[in-house]
Amino acid sequence: MAVKWDGGHSSSVLCLAVSSDGLVASGAERGELALWDGGGSPVAQLRLPQAEDVTSVVFSARRPGTLYTSHGETISVLDVRSLQEPLQRFRVNEEEINCLSVNDADGFLAAADDSGAIKVVDLESEKVSRSLRHSNICSSVAFRPQRPQSLVSCGLDMQVMLWNLQKARPLWTMNLQECDMEEESPQSAGQFFNPPLAHSLSVASCGNVFGCGAQDGKVRIFRVTGVRFERELEFQAHSLGVSQVLFMPEAYWLLSGGNDGKVLLWDVSSSVGKLQKSPAKSLHRRKAQAAASSRKDGKLNKVASNEHPGVVPKLSIEHGEKVNWLSCAEIKGSRRVLVADQTSSVSAYPLPE
Repeated sequence: MAVKWDGGHSSSVLCLAVSSDGLVASGAERGELALWDGGGSPVAQLRLPQAEDVTSVVFSARRPGTLYTSHGETISVLDVRSLQEPLQRFRVNEEEINCLSVNDADGFLAAADDSGAIKVVDLESEKVSRSLRHSNICSSVAFRPQRPQSLVSCGLDMQVMLWNLQKARPLWTMNLQECDMEEESPQSAGQFFNPPLAHSLSVASCGNVFGCGAQDGKVRIFRVTGVRFERELEFQAHSLGVSQVLFMPEAYWLLSGGNDGKVLLWDVSSSVGKLQKSPAKSLHRRKAQAAASSRKDGKLNKVASNEHPGVVPKLSIEHGEKVNWLSCAEIKGSRRVLVADQTSSVSAYPLPE
């Protein structure tokens, strides 16, 4: 059962973040920002100027007292020990920001916005060091752990991109719709009605594996090898769009939240582990096997060539509300999944050991 964290907001909660000290930050509509202790009690609240929706919150990797928040086109830098006027503001984006990410060296902050731009701010010089771009809304951006110059992004242009800050162009790009059409040709008509607009991504702690959730209800897992990435695994996770994915600190446990009101926990370690040696070869082998099994039946299987019918959730939470954001916190020695949704509460679910 969920424990409801109330009293921090009066509007729909849009985003969450957890500091290394265990402090939880939540951002909501109309400029509302709240800080919570591990017991789910609000310890501080602030309304940001212009009452613009707080769309993303992220703690500094090395200074857990510093919180970056996006509201409208503005990034405010806050001191959580004394939650009042922002210490600093960056106005580098031209349209509403959807997602923030800070690298683990604490040197760069990336902000993805509705114009498709990703503005990368050098936190030392306080200037934009790179402007990267999608052709449509950029919904999510994430720096890769242990690789402070490398980041991944996705957007409503159905593109997933790998970037290095030394270059203005992406190192590697994958169009999710084109991949699906290549592999599912007789079934791909459905893609036009429910295209894989990419909503969220998360990088595993190893830095080489990342997951992406899309509007078609699927989760796709990729592995980065050098300056490119391969899709290793794809499975139907939700009956409606996947709004959030989050890799847990454990190597390959992934949380997904959907517009169908479900929160699911997946263990993708066996699939990712098996493919570690040669992702390209195993992908071709799976395609061949899928094609053979399709021919045997005389009709195409429902399982796409690189979908794994054996991927089943380890835990299924019937949350009941469309999921806006997922986070994970260690509270009193046990792990909790934190869920933000259309309501003004944060829900905390215990995770079995």
